Amino acid sequence: MTARIERVVTEGVVDVDGVEHKVENNTWIVGDDEEVIVIDPARDAEKILEKVGDREVLAVICTHGLPDHVGAAIEMAARDEAVVALHPKDRPLWRLTWPDTWPDIDMEDEGVFGVADAELEVMSTPGISQGGVSLYCEALDAVFTGKTLQADGPGRIGGEYPALADQLTAIGGRLFTLRHSTRVLPAHGEETTIGALEPQFDAWLSGSLTRGEVTEKAETPLSDGTRAAKINLKLLDE
Repeated sequence: MTARIERVVTEGVVDVDGVEHKVENNTWIVGDDEEVIVIDPARDAEKILEKVGDREVLAVICTHGLPDHVGAAIEMAARDEAVVALHPKDRPLWRLTWPDTWPDIDMEDEGVFGVADAELEVMSTPGISQGGVSLYCEALDAVFTGKTLQADGPGRIGGEYPALADQLTAIGGRLFTLRHSTRVLPAHGEETTIGALEPQFDAWLSGSLTRGEVTEKAETPLSDGTRAAKINLKLLDE
């Protein structure tokens, strides 16, 4: 096995309903010394390309269409004429950032991307958005979970869960079927393992994630149920 995983961390501010949230994003690079796939290209294409070096970018894969996941997608793909992949149900979110273009590939559940001597299997994991996916690499014992699952539990948008029932179904029915040793590599924060998170699942189902919280209904949700129409990406140096 020559394929390996590398991480690039970028910073920015996401504005949700007028409230700014400072966030760090993980961009993951999978490949060898010759070719790579870039997952969740956030904001700073120059920084990500510096890590890629002279290796060929075969594909740019976005686990979600939210702005801080696709902000550098076009520039990342342009250098090597790589394809950009996104689930078709997240196309409306993509257009919030890139109104004049579309992704090249519509990902579907159980689709496969190959790079070096590794394969990335597409797993449909909606919840944060209808088109949210994770990417499982059995050879590297890792799953790239986007915002679906993070080290501190299910991911949120501005502190809220747009569709928690769907998200928990995806986590329990797909992600927690993987080996306990599987590395969980999210779009935000540090990595963990399936085995470290699975014991918390029953508590999540029983309401521990939302207990004591009052969630207001969004006035203008998108058709996928998210509040992403009110999310705007701002860079720190703006």
